[in-house]
Amino acid sequence: MRSGLNNIQWCVGCGDTLIIGAIKKAFSDLGIESHNRVVVSGVGCSGKASQYIDGYAAETLHGRTLPFATGVKMANPNLTVLATGGDGDGYGIGMGHFIHACKRDLDITYIVMDNENYALTTGQASPTTPIGAKTKTTPEGNISEPFDPIGIAEKAGCRFAKRADSIKFAEMKDIIKEAITHKGFSIVNIHQACPSFKRW
Repeated sequence: MRSGLNNIQWCVGCGDTLIIGAIKKAFSDLGIESHNRVVVSGVGCSGKASQYIDGYAAETLHGRTLPFATGVKMANPNLTVLATGGDGDGYGIGMGHFIHACKRDLDITYIVMDNENYALTTGQASPTTPIGAKTKTTPEGNISEPFDPIGIAEKAGCRFAKRADSIKFAEMKDIIKEAITHKGFSIVNIHQACPSFKRW
């Protein structure tokens, strides 16, 4: 079991810090103790999420957060399983797993920290980067239509798919609580700032 670290190592102004605060508050409000929960994270800025929350934790391969979380839930259905990832981790490298998690409908909560770019690798375009956004991989502006993760989730059979914004803390926390208490797979796509690389 891991005890959450206090030395947050995200860029100043990063929305991840607020999201982690909302997850912690949601767990506290719901009375879910650290020995009854697992936080699974992938690779990317969001990959540090499991380091900052008390309880069982796993940091997995890029795009493989949901298969690992599925294994945890199947091995011990009594645990509250919360997976975290970024837009690149979940909707790029892990898109196939995301669709199947929606279809499988196991009781897992998936929090996606959507900053619309691959920030850990210094700002390349991701599946949710808006059209026209200039990144290291799209210096003339992104020409690809961004994914609609909530629409994709719903089409894949997900019964709880909601959006939140990291700057609306109370609302975000309440949506996370709803997602955790929903029986079945739930996704919360949280839009957030990326002060280091997001220039749109």
